Amino acid sequence: MTRWISLAAFLLLVMGGGALIGSLTPPGAWYAGLAKPPYNPPSWVFGPVWTALYALIAVAGWRTFRRAPAGKAMAAWWTQMALNFVWSPVFFLAHLPGLALAVILAMLAAILAFIALAWPRDRLSALLFLPYAAWVAFAAAVNAGVWWLN
Repeated sequence: MTRWISLAAFLLLVMGGGALIGSLTPPGAWYAGLAKPPYNPPSWVFGPVWTALYALIAVAGWRTFRRAPAGKAMAAWWTQMALNFVWSPVFFLAHLPGLALAVILAMLAAILAFIALAWPRDRLSALLFLPYAAWVAFAAAVNAGVWWLN
């Protein structure tokens, strides 16, 4: 039973935290007025993509926590999570796309570190992070495009 409670806690932390950050940092008029690169996805894409990614992030974090709660992979997991939650306020509230680009590149580095650290012991957790790495790499390109164009 404890393992299911810990899974629920990870899902609540990641998905609830993501939903809270998203509701507190809507794109708003500032973002709508920015020039965007042609590969910028439509707004409706972000909700479903982040919901699915947050579920994968939570499961990978839970699996890693159960195996080695104080290990290097878990440290990388917490680092990427903190950077994930910081990016939206930096970009959408502070209106600092250049600083947000630095944050998202650090987040991508932490994601890749998690994948590399998890791979030898828990390939499933590492694989769960691959779509996340791809999306964040794409999001970093969008962020860079917005920064460059504005």
